[in-house]
Amino acid sequence: MQKSFLLYFLITLVGLIFIGRLYQLQIIRSDSYDPIRNSAVKVEYDYPERGYIYDRNGKLLVANQLSYDVMVQPNKVKPLDTLEFCKLLKIDKIDFNKRLVRAENYASYLPSVFLKQLAKKDFAFLQEKLHKYSGFYIQKRIIRDYPIKAAANVLGYIGEVNEERARKSDYYEQGELEGKDGVEKQYENILRGKKGKKYLKRNNLNKVTGSYKEGTFDTLPKNGKDLTLTLDIDLQLYAQQLMKGKRGGIVAIEPSTGEILALVTAPSYDPNMLVGRKRSKNSVLLFNDTISKPSYDRGLLAAYAPGSPFKMMNALIGLQENVITQQTSFKCYGGFRYGKRAGAFMKCHCNIYGSPIQLKTAISRSCNSYFSNTYKKIIEKNKNPPEGLDTWHDHVASFGLGDFLGYDLPAGQRGLIPDGDYYNKRLNYRWNGSSTISNAIGQGEVLTTPIQLANFTAAIANKGYFYTPHIVKSINQNPIKDSAYTSKKQTTIDKEHFTPVIEAMYEVFKTGTGRWSQVKGIEICGKTGTAENFIVVDGFKEQLADHSILVAFAPKDNPKIALAVFVENGGYGSTIAAPITSLLVEKYINGVISKRSKYRELSMLNLSLQDIYDKQIQKPVEEIASGTK
Repeated sequence: MQKSFLLYFLITLVGLIFIGRLYQLQIIRSDSYDPIRNSAVKVEYDYPERGYIYDRNGKLLVANQLSYDVMVQPNKVKPLDTLEFCKLLKIDKIDFNKRLVRAENYASYLPSVFLKQLAKKDFAFLQEKLHKYSGFYIQKRIIRDYPIKAAANVLGYIGEVNEERARKSDYYEQGELEGKDGVEKQYENILRGKKGKKYLKRNNLNKVTGSYKEGTFDTLPKNGKDLTLTLDIDLQLYAQQLMKGKRGGIVAIEPSTGEILALVTAPSYDPNMLVGRKRSKNSVLLFNDTISKPSYDRGLLAAYAPGSPFKMMNALIGLQENVITQQTSFKCYGGFRYGKRAGAFMKCHCNIYGSPIQLKTAISRSCNSYFSNTYKKIIEKNKNPPEGLDTWHDHVASFGLGDFLGYDLPAGQRGLIPDGDYYNKRLNYRWNGSSTISNAIGQGEVLTTPIQLANFTAAIANKGYFYTPHIVKSINQNPIKDSAYTSKKQTTIDKEHFTPVIEAMYEVFKTGTGRWSQVKGIEICGKTGTAENFIVVDGFKEQLADHSILVAFAPKDNPKIALAVFVENGGYGSTIAAPITSLLVEKYINGVISKRSKYRELSMLNLSLQDIYDKQIQKPVEEIASGTK
């Protein structure tokens, strides 16, 4: 009796387990069931349109075009006439075998790209005969099209998902496309949309006989969302033209919002070069160019010594720390002596010898002596240089220098703003203001990127605050409301200290180093800079052509644009960076270049520094810089 009971109990238990498992599979998990693993089912993806990208004025920057890929599912491939098939695809048998092995290694039961982006005429011819080749089919995809050949560094590009990425992702499969750089990468989840799926039944002859489960598992594609950028593409194009034949970066920001109006790196490239089957060949040319670096975004990644524009920072800190006033004066005797040893002398080119120099004149004439004395007073204020430098560092950092700004682009560089601990470690606690005097004029260890300097200039224009720079203005015409980009970031400098600095910057373009680049009717406030440029090769120091720098904003009241312009090996800031800046300001505010500025425009458009670049030593170097003009 007990044995019979035990037998019935076991039968009942096993039955209940089977019923429970069937209920789990058919009812509970039916919604998440993926029939792609069923050998009798073929899955077809319906790819959505990727979101379009526009500039701030509604001009189309990125559109879509159709592409045709040959797909393969290895476990469905049957013996075929390889030579005939290779002839249709215009590949050889060795290439065929490599592609098939790669697909099998990825996953025999999953489709993957066998041959990407067929030409339309090849697609039409192949489509008629593809039914003869089991396991192969045509997949339509969306690839990018760039109507305007500009802003490649901003827009980025889309490229194939590799095997490792596909294995880790629950969305992508090998060979599909995703954003690889710029806006395409940063906003991938918004731009890509959601692909649809169709499940089709196959018979024992591998032919499609209809929809699987009457389309129960089928899903429709959902198109990606459109982006409107803060970029003004007309200003971007004009800046790119002015930088032709030059290397460097230009960043323009709207101070009242933090919106990036232009983000230029030079040299650059046509974004269409990284579209379609020619992408592989062109990417080798672009990414392997270690000399001109067209794929390297100098506006975001190049860390330069800021040169004389950094003097305004020391002026603001000096005023805030009460070590100088607007009336404080220092004398200049051709430079600043910071030690007793020979060579401990920083030259100055203000050409004011032996007369008292006050703040306004010091900025407009770019006096090294004035700012060396100011910096020394800041660092040695409490007779504790490490503490003084920490205070100086914190003021500088409040402007966003020395760290990532938090903008919505994937590339970035911290730059460097040293603190007390930095020098304690390197100088064994034996240093003072004179030991680090190059920081007074934006040289030495100080490094900034063009976007950081443009943001610094915007903070001055706003008299003490800035908005985090950003490149996307709206998504599907809905304005960005992220507080990271819409809230003010306050600096540590009181508002009243900005007025004398702004007046001095205005004087730069009235009577100072930028006076030859004035624009009638527009009050430009700026600061020129010329950073000496050295390289060390095999232990020997060699001086190269100086970098040309300028930061500016305009108009003086209610500023509409703030800029930073870096031209590598461009010489004095007043000769190249200044005219480029004034042309960009005039173009953006007035919409056109006046007849008075046409000569300046032609000079900059026709100026090439390629001869200088060609003469430079073509080997890896360690750049260092000291001195300014």
